Amino acid sequence: MGLIFILAVGLAAGIVSGIVGTGSSIMLVPVLAYVYGPKEAVPIMAVASVMANLSRILAWWREVDWRAFAVYSVTGAPAAFLGARTLLVLPARAVDIAIGVFLLTMIPGRHWLAARMLRLNLWHLALAGAIIGFLTGIVVSTGPISVPVFLGYGLIKGAFLATEAAGSLTIYFSKILTFQNAGALPWEMFTKGLVAGSSLMVGAFVAKPFVLRLPPETFRYAMDAMMLIAGLSMLWNALHVA
Repeated sequence: MGLIFILAVGLAAGIVSGIVGTGSSIMLVPVLAYVYGPKEAVPIMAVASVMANLSRILAWWREVDWRAFAVYSVTGAPAAFLGARTLLVLPARAVDIAIGVFLLTMIPGRHWLAARMLRLNLWHLALAGAIIGFLTGIVVSTGPISVPVFLGYGLIKGAFLATEAAGSLTIYFSKILTFQNAGALPWEMFTKGLVAGSSLMVGAFVAKPFVLRLPPETFRYAMDAMMLIAGLSMLWNALHVA
């Protein structure tokens, strides 16, 4: 029953993240923690996240902005390694609070930038990759942080989903290698991640027709809603857990 529950929630999470580019970890991690325990949830979700991002790349392959991906990843991957190595040192609760506040402030911030026709450039992507990569190594997921970054760069719909997924893929892959080298990702746990990730992959392809029909402005408002939910969820989790 636990496996069926994971697959069902994973499918729904894959559809949501396939439409708005994030949200799979927020929906699936509590279920993984309930079924397998909180200590196993982090590495299992790391494997599942690689599969989820890979599916979005495959679904929108022709839309990837490879230059933005390269600049973001070249700093993000090594930063994720450093973040994962310091996972047990830094207070993850404080990081969750900071991320939650950041997401909530970025909702009006994105509209402020759009109203003034200001966009992020490649140097901003490189800096964001380093920061997000390091934080991703520490906490379960920082996917919502990359949303305003790639939107601020000017990407929407398929281009946004594919490029953000490609950048996140390298960061999570670096995190998985770090866990594996530290002995925190045995084969049994890796298999559980593959099972959870398979439902996320299916959901991403189911979501593609919905994305194609979304007007650009509706897509942006959907991103605002996801950032609001993600920000409030991270704050609630940080303040609720003792």
